[in-house]
Amino acid sequence: MSAEPLSPSETESRLESLPGWALEGDRITRTFRLPSHFAAAALTVHIARIQDELNHHSDLTLGYNTVALAVHTHSAGGAITEKDLTLAARVAAAAPAHGAE
Repeated sequence: MSAEPLSPSETESRLESLPGWALEGDRITRTFRLPSHFAAAALTVHIARIQDELNHHSDLTLGYNTVALAVHTHSAGGAITEKDLTLAARVAAAAPAHGAE
């Protein structure tokens, strides 16, 4: 996976294939709503496993029935890279199994 920074326009274009994700400043973000706190906690653990597999860790926030992510690549000076989009895609694919909207 490349750690080369993507331009904002390239990032926006690539996010079109990841519904619910948005470019906010220097990060891509998404908040998932879940049916319960337990489901949100389970998704948080699943995301942590994905982050460890990819060796790419984002800001991950657990709320009562929400899970929020803010993702960028520290080693690329805080820019958005392919690593971020890969993480976002893996999380988006896993989230529905936990009841996430």
